Amino acid sequence: QVQLVESGGGLVQPGGSLRLSCAASRGVLGNYAVGWFRQAPGQDRAFVATLGWSGVNTYYENSVKGRFTISGDFAKNTVYLHMNNLKPEDTAVYYCAAIPKGTYYGDYGKYDYWGQGTQVTVSS
Repeated sequence: QVQLVESGGGLVQPGGSLRLSCAASRGVLGNYAVGWFRQAPGQDRAFVATLGWSGVNTYYENSVKGRFTISGDFAKNTVYLHMNNLKPEDTAVYYCAAIPKGTYYGDYGKYDYWGQGTQVTVSS
């Protein structure tokens, strides 16, 4: 069974940095692409970034390009989201999710497994 557990959220000042972690159950990395999504209060859940199933390809939403980096550690079964130059509009609950290998990463309805989320608040 696929399990995903996020951690690393918190309160940070504008311009600061955070690293989110998504710990996956054994066998996820290499068989699923893993993505990050976020949901701000009163808004729909939105795509942030995805790491391809091989760990090579990465995909980003335009507003985070150049500020966020997604990476994976296959030995630790963990996907990270490094967030720099954070802005108040980045405030949201961040979720990681897994989509089967070979499925287009942009087909957001095909992300089958989700974590419980971690809160990120950017405020002075």
